[in-house]
Amino acid sequence: MTWFYLILAGLFEVIWSSTMKLSEGFTQISWTVTTFIGMLASFGFLSLALKHLPLSLAYPIWTGVGAVGAIVVGVFLFGDKISAITWLFVILLVIGIIGIKVTSGH
Repeated sequence: MTWFYLILAGLFEVIWSSTMKLSEGFTQISWTVTTFIGMLASFGFLSLALKHLPLSLAYPIWTGVGAVGAIVVGVFLFGDKISAITWLFVILLVIGIIGIKVTSGH
């Protein structure tokens, strides 16, 4: 269940960062409220994961899931343009996240 909480925390990080963009500087109330709900959920699930995982493992995976998710959302929902070399580094980030998990012993 701990890993499920950590992945949920990362997914909610993607949600709140995406809805923060949609809030247009917190001027759109519904997106602003959604942003804060996403933040609370993200931190809440991260705190549950941290009960059983070390910070040195949970935090980089949480931020990595959020970073990769934000890139994907930015490209496919917001039309952000990134180069092929940037995609290579995104792939390396995913490999790094997997590597941290696999070598952690948890």
